[in-house]
Amino acid sequence: MSRATPAPSGARDQVARLLTLVPFLHHRDGVRLDEAARLLGTTSDQVLRDLKVLFMCGLPGGLPGDLIDVDLDAIQSEGGGVISEGVIRVENADYLAKPLKLTAVEASAIIVALRMLRDTSQGETRTLVARVLEKLEGAAATAPAAHVDVTPSPRDVQQVVVADRKRALDEAVAAGRQVRLTYYVPSRDEESERVVDPCGVVNHGVFSYLDAWCHRAEGERLFRLDRITKLDVLDTPTATDPRPPRDLSGGLFADVDGPDHVVATLRLGPEALWATEYYPVRDVRVADDGSAEVDLVVVDRRWVTRLLLRLAPYAEVVAPEDLAGSFRDSARETLQLYR
Repeated sequence: MSRATPAPSGARDQVARLLTLVPFLHHRDGVRLDEAARLLGTTSDQVLRDLKVLFMCGLPGGLPGDLIDVDLDAIQSEGGGVISEGVIRVENADYLAKPLKLTAVEASAIIVALRMLRDTSQGETRTLVARVLEKLEGAAATAPAAHVDVTPSPRDVQQVVVADRKRALDEAVAAGRQVRLTYYVPSRDEESERVVDPCGVVNHGVFSYLDAWCHRAEGERLFRLDRITKLDVLDTPTATDPRPPRDLSGGLFADVDGPDHVVATLRLGPEALWATEYYPVRDVRVADDGSAEVDLVVVDRRWVTRLLLRLAPYAEVVAPEDLAGSFRDSARETLQLYR
């Protein structure tokens, strides 16, 4: 048995070993199990386990002619032991040794992703990605099908902008500099300018946030990076003591910060659930009929009233009662305009 140190046995490592082993076997006849183990830096036992997984893989359909055939009898004894000197024989896996062919859609998706990665990387990573991208674009241009002109979607462009802002903020944190930013506040549907002492950028869900001390609000605040419309790193040093950014693993709104903030509980129909993806929601409790009760952080009651009018008739206020009453009054006043 090979005396090599066992390699990690996670699924990712196993796939990497098999993608290395199968083409190697196609170009060499009579590879022994212990020789393959030395090549992969693992044990004969691990290679045998990998080949048993390969035995269950193949083309769609799952019929005997579709699956990869591994001669397990040559590398495993009747009692289940490993035959290290046994020769590995793999058949019906020729397609794994062929160059990968991409459809136009697949090539387009990879090119978009690589362009984003190139534009948001630095140093050696940027050089490597640019080299790979150049090869892929060249291959796409000379393929039988016409070269696909890849235009990034608005979301692609936004991700690049967010990455640029994160890089600037990271530099400001490292240098201990204040930042002036223009920020869109959805709860008031307006932009505001403020100077902050940045602490760091943190992620929660699919969004990135700047955790900072806001001199305008005189308190700690979180700013979603995709809502920062302008950002300038100032020459002035931060006025507060440096601290690490907050841990958001417990959620963004574990507590309602600010004396004017209130949590409103709304009942939303399925047609109005899109609002939970755009506004600061603390909790969503989905019912069997597809509706949901939502706890929404409210800073400006006029704003939430406008939101409820937009969501009507698929939204109603559960609590607090005074908010429910003001919404009913606004709804009646709005209806009077159409009479």
